[in-house]
Amino acid sequence: MPNFVSNRDETVRLFKNPVMEYFSHIHPATPLFVYIPIVTVSEYFGFMQIDKISYGILNTLLGIFIWTLLEYIIHRFAFHFNPKSDKGKKIHFLVHGVHHDYPRDSTRLVMPLLVSIPLAVIFFFLFKWVFSMYYLNTFSGLVIGYLAYDSIHYATHHFKMKSGIWKFLKEYHLKHHYEGENSAFGVSNPLWDYVFRTVPSFISKKGKSKITE
Repeated sequence: MPNFVSNRDETVRLFKNPVMEYFSHIHPATPLFVYIPIVTVSEYFGFMQIDKISYGILNTLLGIFIWTLLEYIIHRFAFHFNPKSDKGKKIHFLVHGVHHDYPRDSTRLVMPLLVSIPLAVIFFFLFKWVFSMYYLNTFSGLVIGYLAYDSIHYATHHFKMKSGIWKFLKEYHLKHHYEGENSAFGVSNPLWDYVFRTVPSFISKKGKSKITE
């Protein structure tokens, strides 16, 4: 069982440098204000430069699909990498370990801009190279998927989500925190957990979660 330091909405200092510490915190709405205009512009110019609207829609959906796989890979293999060295353990704590010790820290539940912006730039040019004239729609889809991930992640820790798919996603993610870090790596959806057989036992055994706060 993981050892949780706090289950209250509180934070811990990570950096001695005040600038680094400041940028390690982020309001959960910030990614929406930054990236929704980027999605809008990308979709507009993406549809302007293609012949068929259906191609733009399909490539937007492809971008969302690519994000779901990235979400799973990053969470499972980067965030939950098990380092052996002391330096590696410190880096791991800064990247993701702090979230498992302070899972309700509302200032560290979405990706800081210092991380997300460089990644967005990298994927923008990567998609431009791979997808040619359809890259803007595909990139837009990727960002839409990312925004869904960040928003759902925040909601699972701070919103009630008492019914339907929302209740399922909340229980699904909180199982990852409270009953085992080696399953339920999907946050916005469980697709790749089914593919790679990392679905938590409460799903596979049809058990009922008791974690609904």
